[in-house]
Amino acid sequence: MIATANSELRQRVERLRSLPSSPALLKPLLELLHQPPDKISLDKLTQLVSYEETISAQLLRIANSPLYGRARPAESIQAAIVTLGIQRIEDILLSSCIGKLVPADKWVVDLDIFWRHSFGCAMVCREFADRIGYAEPEKAYLAGLLHDIGIIVNSLVYTEEYRATVAAAASAGRPLVEQEQETLGFTHCDSGAILAKSWKLPAAIAEAIEWHHDVATAPQGNPVIAITHLCDLLCRLRGLGYGYEEWRAIDLTADPAWTVLGNHCRRLATIDLARLTLDLDTYLVKVTALVDTIFSPA
Repeated sequence: MIATANSELRQRVERLRSLPSSPALLKPLLELLHQPPDKISLDKLTQLVSYEETISAQLLRIANSPLYGRARPAESIQAAIVTLGIQRIEDILLSSCIGKLVPADKWVVDLDIFWRHSFGCAMVCREFADRIGYAEPEKAYLAGLLHDIGIIVNSLVYTEEYRATVAAAASAGRPLVEQEQETLGFTHCDSGAILAKSWKLPAAIAEAIEWHHDVATAPQGNPVIAITHLCDLLCRLRGLGYGYEEWRAIDLTADPAWTVLGNHCRRLATIDLARLTLDLDTYLVKVTALVDTIFSPA
């Protein structure tokens, strides 16, 4: 029995090494995300947009949605870029190029639900980081955007096993990470860490991908892990999760991540928790409206 288990484990490891290479657009997009908005070339962004056959129509549809309230319809890509802003366009492009890694029949978590959660978490990470005085909110944003890339690996490599795992988590209303560990023996954090290493993502982002569900034993010195953990939790419990309701309560201050952040962000010691919670809930309503616009049917 032990020999069989070890053999199966070796096979899993070997399969996880056969990962998709980094999408061609990922590197330039990450480079854009790390630049100040006033330094990003509009020509470069337009060039990236041109790589995707359907992206122009999607940008125009979103720019002309009621959420942006334009007096006149945007009729050109340039007008759509001005309306949406560079960050939003990068988001849409990033979801498009990463989404193409997995064939449609292998997506276990619905593609729109996956990106709805990822973008929601990214925006909440940035807002939360800014409110608690973390100096690099854009780094927190990127961690939130990519924290669940292990779900891509699990969907691609273990499609049917993972489909049953997600279904079991949804039926029990339990966190996906717990069901993964019980059913598969590893989690999307484990497989995500392997993919992050393969893609050579920045260390702080890779650590957030690997440890965002295990802050208590995570490497010290990287508050992005704790920020990602808390914001992921907030999103999942406020309707921006994996398409099902998790049956649990949340207490930010009792979470180990809160203590970790207190060591890095001194503002946390004097922050009005009730006001912060109310502001984040209000912000989540706006975020939900935005991601629903982006990931609604055309």
